[in-house]
Amino acid sequence: MTSLGRRAFLVNTGTCVAGASAVALGFVPPRVQAQETRQYKLLRARETRNNCTYCSVGCGILMYSLGDGAKNAKPSIFHIEGDPDHPVSRGSLCPKGAGLVDFIHSESRLQYPSYRAPGSQEWTRISWEEATDRIARLLKDDRDKNFIQTNEKGERVNRWISTGMLASSAASNETGLLDFKFARAMGIVALDCQARLCHGPTVAALGSSLGRGAMTNSWVDIKNANVVLIMGGNPAEAHPVGFKWVVEAKIRNAAHVMVVDPRFNRSAAVADFYAPIRAGSDAAFLLGVVNYLLSHDKIQHEYVAAYTNAALIVRDDFQFHDGLFTGYDAKTRSYDMSSWEYERDGQGYAKKDPTLQNPRCVLNLLREHASRYTPELVSQITGTPEKDFLHVCETLASTSVPDRTATILFALGWTHHTNGSQIIRTAAIIQMLLGNIGMPGGGMNALRGHSNIQGFTDLGLLSTRLPGYMNLPKDSQQTLDTYLQGVTPKADEQGEVNYWHNTPKFFVSLMKTLWGDHATAANSWGYDWLPKWDRSYDMLAYFELMGQGKVNGYIAQGFNPLAAMPDKNQMRAALSKLKFLITIDPLDTETANFWQNEGVYNDVNPKEIQTEVFRLPSTCFAEENGSIVNSARWVQWHFAGARPPGEAWGDGRILGTIFTKLRALYAKEGGACPEPVLNMQWNYRDPEEPLAEEVAREANGYALADIQDASGAVVLRKGELLPDFSVMKDDGTTSSYCWIFAGSWTQAGNQMARRDNTDTGLGNTPGWAWAWPANRRLLYNRASLDPQGRPWDPRRQIIEWNGQRWAGADVADYPPTSPPGSGVGPFIMQSEGVARLFSRKALVDGPFPEHYEPTESPIAGAALGKTVRHNPVARMFPDDVARMGGPEQFPYVATTYSVTELFRHWTKHSRLNAIMQPEQFVEIGDRLAERLGIAAGDRVRVSSKRGYIEAKAVVTKRLKRLNVLGQQLDQVGIPCHWGFKGAARKGFLANTLTPAMGDANSQTPEFKAFLVNVEKI
Repeated sequence: MTSLGRRAFLVNTGTCVAGASAVALGFVPPRVQAQETRQYKLLRARETRNNCTYCSVGCGILMYSLGDGAKNAKPSIFHIEGDPDHPVSRGSLCPKGAGLVDFIHSESRLQYPSYRAPGSQEWTRISWEEATDRIARLLKDDRDKNFIQTNEKGERVNRWISTGMLASSAASNETGLLDFKFARAMGIVALDCQARLCHGPTVAALGSSLGRGAMTNSWVDIKNANVVLIMGGNPAEAHPVGFKWVVEAKIRNAAHVMVVDPRFNRSAAVADFYAPIRAGSDAAFLLGVVNYLLSHDKIQHEYVAAYTNAALIVRDDFQFHDGLFTGYDAKTRSYDMSSWEYERDGQGYAKKDPTLQNPRCVLNLLREHASRYTPELVSQITGTPEKDFLHVCETLASTSVPDRTATILFALGWTHHTNGSQIIRTAAIIQMLLGNIGMPGGGMNALRGHSNIQGFTDLGLLSTRLPGYMNLPKDSQQTLDTYLQGVTPKADEQGEVNYWHNTPKFFVSLMKTLWGDHATAANSWGYDWLPKWDRSYDMLAYFELMGQGKVNGYIAQGFNPLAAMPDKNQMRAALSKLKFLITIDPLDTETANFWQNEGVYNDVNPKEIQTEVFRLPSTCFAEENGSIVNSARWVQWHFAGARPPGEAWGDGRILGTIFTKLRALYAKEGGACPEPVLNMQWNYRDPEEPLAEEVAREANGYALADIQDASGAVVLRKGELLPDFSVMKDDGTTSSYCWIFAGSWTQAGNQMARRDNTDTGLGNTPGWAWAWPANRRLLYNRASLDPQGRPWDPRRQIIEWNGQRWAGADVADYPPTSPPGSGVGPFIMQSEGVARLFSRKALVDGPFPEHYEPTESPIAGAALGKTVRHNPVARMFPDDVARMGGPEQFPYVATTYSVTELFRHWTKHSRLNAIMQPEQFVEIGDRLAERLGIAAGDRVRVSSKRGYIEAKAVVTKRLKRLNVLGQQLDQVGIPCHWGFKGAARKGFLANTLTPAMGDANSQTPEFKAFLVNVEKI
C-alpha cells in the first residue's frame, strides 16, 4: 500500500462507494470481502435514512447496520452509501461523505466521561453521575456568586457573564432548542455557535438588503442559471455534490461559469473563465461591477424601479467623504446613523421620485458612490488584470435582460473579512440591478459550511439573538412594550405587507414555549426572566474577557474553539485561565486537551494550568433522531441507525440531566434568581432525556386555546399543532419556539420526514422534507413576475395568479390573495416592500458598501485617495492590535481554505480521509518559491505576528504574482485541517497565524486575508 498514490487511491475507491472499496483494498480485516458486503446489505442489514454530517448540501445517505433487533443486540453500521432518491445529491457522496463509516467508528470516538484535575497531566475515567453532579454544582456555585440581577442603573437585567456556552454546528435542531432553553434559563448571555465564525455576515448583509439572511434559491435551482459567478467560495472543493448543479447548468443551459479567487482552485479548473484577485479586495472588485452596470446602463430598469428602493429620496444631510459616512465619532469609533434615512412626508412615509430625476434618489446616490471604482482603479487595488475584470462585468451585464439570469455562489471567502457584510451587500446590489433576485437561476446563494449551522442560526443561538431572527432585549428595554416598540417596524410605504409587524405574535408565542403556564399577561409573559445585554458577548469579545481572567466556566458542545477561533496561542492562554471547562463531543478535540504538552504543536506546562476539565462523550449524527437545515433552508429529518459506543450519551440527555440536577439544587437550596431556572418549561416525558420528536413539535408550536378566524369560526382546536405561523397570536393562546419553523410538524405529521421528490417545475421538489418559511423553496419569487403578474421570462415562471390566489410550482412569497397590480411589493419582510440598494441603519458601517483594506494590509498607501484605510467601526481590542503585523516583517498575503478530502478538524479523525490527506501542507506560487529557493516537498515555516506553523510546501502555478498599486505581490494558501489530535499525522493548527479581528457587524474573524512570512527550513 505504500506505493499507492492519492490519485490512484481515489480512482480505485470512487467517491460514492469508498466504504465498500476500502474493504477490497484491505483497509479492514481481510476476512471481509466486498461481495460479502453486498450480501449483508441485501439479506441481513437494516437500512436507515440519514443525512451527511459535514457540509450544508445536506446529502441523503443510506446507512446499513447489522443486528437482528433482539433486545440485547446492538446494531453496528458497516456501510454507508448515497441516497438515490435525494433531490440534491441523487446518490452521490464526496470523499468526506464516503468516509462516514470511519467517522462513526473512529478510534478517536469518546466512550466514557473523563476528568482532568487542576495541574494534572492525565485523564481519569469517571461515571456520568460523578460528572453531572460535579458540573451542576460548579455551574450553580458560579451562577449564585456572579449573577447580575440589576445593573449599575438599577435596571433589571438577570444575566450571568462569568460562564459561557458554545453550541454545535452539526447537532440537530432539537438539541439546539434545548441548548437555548438551558442557557437562557441560567441567564447566560455568552451563548454562541459556529455561525459566528462562518456565515454571520451573510445574515447581516442579506437580511438588511432583501429581508431574510439566508440563501435565496436552492442547490438544484443553480441549473437554471445562464451565468454562474463563483467568488468568495470554492464549491467544487467544499461542496462537491452540490457543485454538480453548476455542471448541469453548463451542460443543459450553456451557462458561462466564472471564478474570481486568489487561487486557481478546483472550481476554476472546470469553469469557463478565471480571474485572479488579491485576498481582501473583493469589495473593490464588486463595486467596480456596480459602477460598470450603472455607467453602461446595463440594469433591468423596470425591475429596479418597481422592486428596489431606487426611487426613494435620502435625507439631505446624508453624505460620504474620505471613506466616512456622516455621523462618525472618532472617539467611540461608531456612527450616529440618524442621517441614514429617507425624507418623510406628513404621514411619515418615505418620499420617492418615480422619474429618478431627483439627485437624492437612492439610485443616483449609488451611482455617485460607485463612480470612483473605475476599471483602472479596480485593477490596481485588486491585482486583477483589467481585461479579466471587464470580462466579468460584461458577462454579468448580459443578464440585465429579463430572459437571462445570473446566480452568485459565495461562502467564507466573503464572510471572513472585517467588511464581510458589505462585500455580500455589494453582490446583492449587483443582483438587484440585474433583476436577478427572486428569479429561478438567480439569487444570492450562500453556501453554508456545516450541516446544521443554518438551523442553529435560525434557532437564535447567538449572543444577542432570539429564535426566528428576533433580538434579545437589551438593558434599556426594561418593559415588554418598550421592547416591542423598538423591534417592530412601521411600514415605510402605505399598503406594504411589512411582515415583521407580526413580531409581537412571534415573541409572545416564544415566551409561552419558554415559560409555559408561568408566562401570563400579568407578568408580561415572563419578559423579565430573559437575560438582557449591555454589550455583545460574541466569541471574540468573550475570549478577550477570558484572557483577562473574567470568565470562570465554559461549555463547548460539538465545538473546537482552540482549533476554530483566530490566534490559537491567545485562545490557549485564555482557556488556561478558566476554573472549569466542559466539552461535549463525540471526538477527542484539541480544545479538550488544550492543557496537554504536544511539543511544538502545543507547547505548554500542564502543571501550571489549573483548569478543571470534563470531557463528555456524545452521540454523532448516525446515533440520533432529529432534523438539520441545509443551505437552501430545507429542514430534513434523519433517523438513528445505531446506538453510541460505550457509555456515550445524546446531547439532549447530557443537557437534560445537568439541567434537572440544577433545578433540584435550586428547589432545595434556593440561590440567585431561581425563577427563570425553575419556571423554564421542561415538561418532557423524561426531563433527563427529552425525545427529539417532542422537542420538534415544541419548535413548531401549539394552540393553547381554540383559535378563531376573523369571522369567529374555530380554525384550530386547543392542543393541536400549528399549521403555519399565520395563526399565531400575541395574547398567549399560541406557543411556538421558532416562528419560521411553524408548519414543520403539523396535525398531518412530521413534514420534515417527507420523501416525495416529484419535480413540480424548474427543479422544485416541495414534497421533499420541508423548507422555511412556509415550505417556500425560492425566496422573493413574486419578483420573478412584473407588477402586473406577467413573468419576466415565461420559461422561468414558478408562480402564477389563477384568478383567486397565487399558485404554481412553489409557495408564493407574497400574500396569497393579493392580485397582480395590487401595488404590494414582493419583498414582504422589508418595511418598504422592496429590496434595498440603500440599507439605511441596518448595518453599523454604512448604508452603502465601501472597500476597506484588511486589518493587516500589504498596501502602505491609501487607495481611492482617501485617508481612511480600514473599516472605521471594526472593533479593536488593545491586546489584539498589539498582535498585528505589517508588510515590512510579513510581506506576503495569506488566505485559509479547505480541501475536498477533509472537513475542518473532524475528518482527520476518520482513517479513510486521513489516508487521503495525511500530512499538513501550504501552497506557494512557483515564482515566490523560486525566489526563496523552495522546492516541492521542502519543509517551510510560515509565520505571522501571532506565531508560526511548519508544513510541506506545495509549489504551484495556481497562485499568481499580482501587480497591486505598482508593487509585486505574492499570496500563500493555508489549508486549515490539521492539528495534534486524530488519525492524520500531527500538525500545527492553522489558526495560529490568523488575527483576532472581525466583521464590523457580526464579529466573524478575518481568516481570509492576513500577512505572513515564508522561510525554507
